[in-house]
Amino acid sequence: MQKIGILLARSTFYHTISFDLYEGLRQSLKRLGRSDIKIVTENIGFGADKQQCYRSAEKLLLEENVSLVIAYIGHRTAQLLRPLFLSANKMLIVLDAGANLPQEWSASPNIFYHSLHNSLGAWLAGKQAANDGYKNGGMVTGYYDGGYLQTYSISKGFEKAGGKICFNHATGYKKEDFTMVPLKSFLKEFENPALLTLFSGDYVQWNFEELKETLNKNTPIYLSPFGFEETMLETAIHPNTKIKGVAAWSKSIENNENTLFTETIESIGRTPNLFSLLSWESAKIAIKVLDLLNNNNGNILLTAQGLHTYEFDSPRGKVKFHSKTNTSITQLYNAEIVTSEDGKCQVRIDNIISDTVEEFETMSQLELDNISSAWHNSYTCI
Repeated sequence: MQKIGILLARSTFYHTISFDLYEGLRQSLKRLGRSDIKIVTENIGFGADKQQCYRSAEKLLLEENVSLVIAYIGHRTAQLLRPLFLSANKMLIVLDAGANLPQEWSASPNIFYHSLHNSLGAWLAGKQAANDGYKNGGMVTGYYDGGYLQTYSISKGFEKAGGKICFNHATGYKKEDFTMVPLKSFLKEFENPALLTLFSGDYVQWNFEELKETLNKNTPIYLSPFGFEETMLETAIHPNTKIKGVAAWSKSIENNENTLFTETIESIGRTPNLFSLLSWESAKIAIKVLDLLNNNNGNILLTAQGLHTYEFDSPRGKVKFHSKTNTSITQLYNAEIVTSEDGKCQVRIDNIISDTVEEFETMSQLELDNISSAWHNSYTCI
């Protein structure tokens, strides 16, 4: 029996993340008829301890002799694991939230990134705001979310489309330190501004709650993909202003793969979300890797070349790989957050963004001189 290893992370905001990642992979393999594949798990905490991530990956490779490893980590941790996987001649599939921009998009044949593209969605949301006619923008982030380079992509997207970042506001880390009061003075200083916001987890709910008391109805909010995470939005109060942006996925996307995914996850008593989605999709990638390794007698370079031409249908739409960066590219969606019957939030998908490959290539060529992030942990894992 072949084995697949998966490194599972923890999160204080998304308490079920490890179960979501595991069940997404398990249920997808089951649906694909691969009961001959065993999943072996290792916990990596919040993904911030480099030695723990290394030890857990090493254990899967040496003691469990897995054929490949799937891990919810970021680029920086993946690169630290690169020598280990090169030495073992094994493949690492990174489940990447896409919240950071790496200093260089190095492509090792042993590492492939399957991404939710939060930075790319942020880039497109910034462009969307400027194209909607808002030339004055304010960057609004939490202490945690603002530590990733998605802040750079959303601001550069806004500026490239003709906008100007006029003010920045970062909230506190804890609920008692979370405030939007400074925005009142900022908004008075600039004509017709838009808010470019980056939040995840409970911060999304706190953000909307505070903005309802701070904003007038004419100030729009633009979000990146994690701002559209539906399990958080279901209990968030709608701030009664226009909320737009770019979503990676929604339960309301109409295709057969999404119906199968949502119904399968719900049938085991769980709620479909971005994490179970990402690992559900990774099952197809893992099976393709195993087939390629078998056909190529374990040759990693030939296996990587085979993945570069691999495409498959997912709940998000068509998925393919960008060969220069070994990163999966899929459809993104222009979306809005509208008011539900009980005054909470729900996602409305407006249309598909079809030119994501071109936009990803443009974003990945941004110069990051003197730009860095201090966060090593997996995104949302705090």
